[in-house]
Amino acid sequence: MTALPAPVIHFAETVSTNKDAMRLALAGETLPFWVTANRQTGGRGRAGRSWTSFDGNLQASVAMHSAAPLAQAGELALIAGISLIDAVRATSPLADRLTMRLKWPNDLLIDGAKAGGILVETTTAQRQSGFVAVIGFGLNVRVHPSELAGCLAIGLGRPATSLASHGLDVSATTILEALSSAFETWIQAWDCGRSFRAHIAPAWQSRAGCVGEAISVSTETGKLHGRYRGIDDHGHLLIELASGVIRVVTHGDVALTDAIEERKKE
Repeated sequence: MTALPAPVIHFAETVSTNKDAMRLALAGETLPFWVTANRQTGGRGRAGRSWTSFDGNLQASVAMHSAAPLAQAGELALIAGISLIDAVRATSPLADRLTMRLKWPNDLLIDGAKAGGILVETTTAQRQSGFVAVIGFGLNVRVHPSELAGCLAIGLGRPATSLASHGLDVSATTILEALSSAFETWIQAWDCGRSFRAHIAPAWQSRAGCVGEAISVSTETGKLHGRYRGIDDHGHLLIELASGVIRVVTHGDVALTDAIEERKKE
């Protein structure tokens, strides 16, 4: 393996690379570092959903310290998404032929099906200022749920896919090398949150869907239907409702197919 910007701790099998990374970080492991595994038996996605993956796929977490305000930790999910899609593009000349995009806040889609996801967890349980973050990456490199009889649960009945299903013959190791490099580049560009508006927000939006596309968002207070209007200066989703009002969504699940069905009913 090519030397990565940060050291890698590898397990043949683990419950969760995020759990391992957080445990090691709190135990005093020098930051930053990566944790990877061939198999993950109890991984988690957003909202406690299951993410279990097997040999050939990427399951990796990076632990880091940031001096940014904790309120800006959510921006790391968007940085991670940019890094993940850039890593895929960097490892295969076929990637540019794919309809590959990011979906707020943490999904990588290919032809509308989920190929990857991201989970950010943070803690301030250290004596230094700022916070420790663990960013978990799951990417279906070789296989996806339909091939594993549902072993990889991504929640909400979303279709899933893998890089191999679209003709990309790459390895998780190669993806990790590109991902580690891309993540370091974008973290530096973020500049502890000072450059989110100038560099991260436009980079994320250029890799996401078209402004104006129909979406629906499931929030804690109900479902919203409208049109995607980008993200704000903190990485929150902007949705324009039928009334013309722009709503800011800080937490929620975005669906594209639901929105299309809603339009058919109009």
